[in-house]
Amino acid sequence: MSKKVYCVAQFLPKAGKEAELFKVLQSLEPNTLREDGCLQYVVTRQIQSPFADGESFPIAFNEIWADLASFEAHCQRAEIKAFFEQYCLAENGLAARWNVCIYTDEPANYDAPKLS
Repeated sequence: MSKKVYCVAQFLPKAGKEAELFKVLQSLEPNTLREDGCLQYVVTRQIQSPFADGESFPIAFNEIWADLASFEAHCQRAEIKAFFEQYCLAENGLAARWNVCIYTDEPANYDAPKLS
């Protein structure tokens, strides 16, 4: 097991804004990938397949962070906060809805050893 944190950040673009929102999200990748705790940070768009017909927002970041502190530090970066303010929260933003969730690969009550 690990201290890694896995994040899925999904975005539902406003009508006609999918390509524009995808491009803006791609622009966040280079600086984020420079962060010490960032192990993976890639924006993806949903494609069709009869073997994967679940419901989802059409754009999703797939992220892996070294630990929770690294993820939380990322969320507080000026560039990330500005993205949410301009493209999600603003009336004229590109995202109609978004959903950011984090996960661990450790089971509940895992007795992980405490390393110093």
